[in-house]
Amino acid sequence: MTWMFLFLSALTIAVDAFVWKKYLRTAPLGITLRSLLMLLIVLSDLLMPLSFAILRLIPDNTTAVVRSWGLVNLLFLCTVLPRMIVYAGYLGRRRIWRRLGWGIALGTIALFLWGALVCRNRLRVEEVTITSDRLPAAFDGVRIAFFSDLHIGVLERPETEIARLVDTIRSLRPDLILFGGDLINIRYTELDPAVSALLGRLDAPLGVYSVIGNHDTGVYIKDSLALDRETNLSRLIRRQEEMGWRVLNDETIYLKRGGDSISFSGISFDAALRNYRHATDLPDIDLGSVYESVPRESYNLTLCHIPQLWSHITAAGYGDLTLAGHVHSMQMKLRLGHTRGVSPARLLYKQWSGLYYRDGRALYINDGIGAVGIPARLGAAPEITLITLRRGE
Repeated sequence: MTWMFLFLSALTIAVDAFVWKKYLRTAPLGITLRSLLMLLIVLSDLLMPLSFAILRLIPDNTTAVVRSWGLVNLLFLCTVLPRMIVYAGYLGRRRIWRRLGWGIALGTIALFLWGALVCRNRLRVEEVTITSDRLPAAFDGVRIAFFSDLHIGVLERPETEIARLVDTIRSLRPDLILFGGDLINIRYTELDPAVSALLGRLDAPLGVYSVIGNHDTGVYIKDSLALDRETNLSRLIRRQEEMGWRVLNDETIYLKRGGDSISFSGISFDAALRNYRHATDLPDIDLGSVYESVPRESYNLTLCHIPQLWSHITAAGYGDLTLAGHVHSMQMKLRLGHTRGVSPARLLYKQWSGLYYRDGRALYINDGIGAVGIPARLGAAPEITLITLRRGE
């Protein structure tokens, strides 16, 4: 990521220096306006170095540091990017290109402000029906509320936002509630007593379950002497258990309803995969401990964090339905009717959002709740998925 900060910073400064020397220095603006314009350009050019300094040089990733980093990134996108668009418009000889540049620039600012103030808080419920002839009769009609990637530490108003989330899930009256990992953003203390009390209100006849995501493992804690990863993870799991959630840690249990049962597996994020978390394909992974002694004739529901595990799960003969999160649609998605839409996530992931089928098995990827990197979501609104299981062809 370092190269990206350095490249963007150098590019921005170079372009601004060129435009200032060639056009703005001699423009008939008046000394006061010219000085103010120069000051604003210089300050905005410092945003990317500031973002780099916050991320790399500050001793630890506290909640305040991470939120400040996100706001600096958003300010960069709202100032520097529109300015570059205006510059591009002035490359055209005709006035129409200049007006178009200004229009797109102002639209870009409005888009990011909408993403930060409106879309990021526009909680939506996606209803999905999954049909399988392998599903036991007693589970026909079971409703699963699935959400993921809460990232508590980056929520602007954690208690307000989580209270609304909990109330929405409870109003759906699900039979089973599942969480797909990344409950926290950096450290377990984000799951404080007030937030724990709110999330502890979630309840369902078949239970509330979660798995561990990459952020939950503590790999983003810098000051590991003050809080090591193992302690962070164990305390996070304990706090979830105190809320009434069960954390499935590379294991399989059986859910019973009527006289039938299905196998339910949970796969924790392996910290060894940190450098592969955005990779298209993962190295060989041994899932033997997860599915040990699990009969393949049993309908299997698998909950994991990263969707790249799907091919490994199905290759092992399991995952009639696999649920994952992690991608967030990279917090940018243009929805086109009832299609999956368009997102830069397509460039990194084979499966990145919504429902996929392969050889009679299904994968659903939830777009998550929190916003990492910048406190905004552009079209990829926070999602609760309500899944109805149906028995049939």
